[in-house]
Amino acid sequence: MDHRLPATPEMAREFSALFVNRRAYTIQSTRPHPESGRHYYYRPKSKDGGKPAGLSLEIVRQHLAGDLTIGIYAINPATQRCKWMAIDADYKTALEDLIKVQRQLRDDGIEAALEKSKRGGHLWIFFERPVMARDARVYIYHVAGRLDVQVKGAGLSDGIEIFPKQDELRPGEFGNAIRSPLGVHWGARESRGWRYWYYGADYTLDDQMAYLRRLPKVQEQHLKRMIAGKTIPQEFAQRAQRPETPKYWESRPGEFRILDYVEVRRQVGRNWVARCPSCASQGHDKSGDNLAVCVEVPRKYCCWAGCTREMIRAAVGRPIADRRPV
Repeated sequence: MDHRLPATPEMAREFSALFVNRRAYTIQSTRPHPESGRHYYYRPKSKDGGKPAGLSLEIVRQHLAGDLTIGIYAINPATQRCKWMAIDADYKTALEDLIKVQRQLRDDGIEAALEKSKRGGHLWIFFERPVMARDARVYIYHVAGRLDVQVKGAGLSDGIEIFPKQDELRPGEFGNAIRSPLGVHWGARESRGWRYWYYGADYTLDDQMAYLRRLPKVQEQHLKRMIAGKTIPQEFAQRAQRPETPKYWESRPGEFRILDYVEVRRQVGRNWVARCPSCASQGHDKSGDNLAVCVEVPRKYCCWAGCTREMIRAAVGRPIADRRPV
């Protein structure tokens, strides 16, 4: 199946105006990992091998064309605001819950776009102008509570995931990326690539973009009215606070950095704690705390469950034997 479609620079500009809130981004590998079969995401580096590369209109156009697939971040750390928020659900009753949420949003005067996904769907809300991430999250938590829709976390393994996942970011933080819509999902239909469209329009780029263009955007004043007197429920308040995450350290061009491939959950003593990629590829480390990364020397890391350095490197698609600088 040919997954490529014609995409114009104008499409890329319109898509960027709607979705891109900061220039940091991730790319999904087009090749499955030989052991796990997963298509991992990574943050591309600039040509000099330094800090992450910035998202350009040409990269966005290539995403829409199907040449590559990007992940995007919700929060701009300079303002703590987001252009959109997304609700991700990928469990047995995912679509049923997303439709319930979509109907409740409509009753609240908010239109949301439902996108297909591999195991469920993503529900997207767009704002007329960027709003505070905290305000957007407070609203969805209370909608979920009204509908008795579970939110993943606080001891629950299933439930919706809310993007952005943080109330705010500190300098140097990225938050959590989500697969950008309208592109190819390389992890679907084996490795041939597959697009997951929005339900509200025909399955062409022109029609999908026209649908998103017509979708009413939420005004900040309306959101403020919906959350007046509300805060994030106590059981989720702690999860909304990000631990201090590492900054980029001096390194050789092309050097492997474990922190580019994992999400820091918290700091324990002199270590950052994260989910071990090797454990995760085997369906383990559900609590996400098997991997320890030294705060003072981030090159040092280990898995408390016994995964070797070689196993961890292989799980993220950067095996030690690949002859690239380590």
